[in-house]
Amino acid sequence: MAEKDLKERIKEVAVEHFNRNGYHGTTIRNIANDVGCSLPMIYYYYKNKKELFDEIIKKEFFSIIKKQASHLKTSGIVDFYTKFINDLNALNNYDKQVYRLGIKVYLSFDGDDELMNLMDEWEKTILPRHYKILQPHLKNTENDTAVVRTLVHLMETLIENIVVKNRYLPEGEIREEIAIVLRGVDGSIPDPQSH
Repeated sequence: MAEKDLKERIKEVAVEHFNRNGYHGTTIRNIANDVGCSLPMIYYYYKNKKELFDEIIKKEFFSIIKKQASHLKTSGIVDFYTKFINDLNALNNYDKQVYRLGIKVYLSFDGDDELMNLMDEWEKTILPRHYKILQPHLKNTENDTAVVRTLVHLMETLIENIVVKNRYLPEGEIREEIAIVLRGVDGSIPDPQSH
């Protein structure tokens, strides 16, 4: 096995183990056994289990989110958010497992204090980031902050269903729920009550 392939295989197996057994229930020995390599080979690439887990969360998880966001265009705001969520349906198994691990750390179910603190800092950027995206479209709403918070809560629920519960959600269903939250926001479905 080529060096790069072995390192990738170690990460793939580690992601499976971390998902199945959690951070604390996973051992480097078990990863090495399933990869079919020696313990020293794992330690050649990673100093310890923490370094391996950190790379998966800090690099892989955030890379998936950035890649996903880079494919979005802000033409219509409902389309923008629908595409973001719907594209989760198409994640390959590895990316979905990495995303699931990231969610576990985000929810403080797994990982260590350093990663949980990193996720806490990231969480503080979520509402401001979505407020900035929605700001140009929030001209006719009474409570901008409530709209943004409700949208973020809906997105978290949709992400949980697709990534954590491994359910397929049809694009039409995603669009309908997002459109309800964004009803009356410029660039979305008009609010029938306003006519």
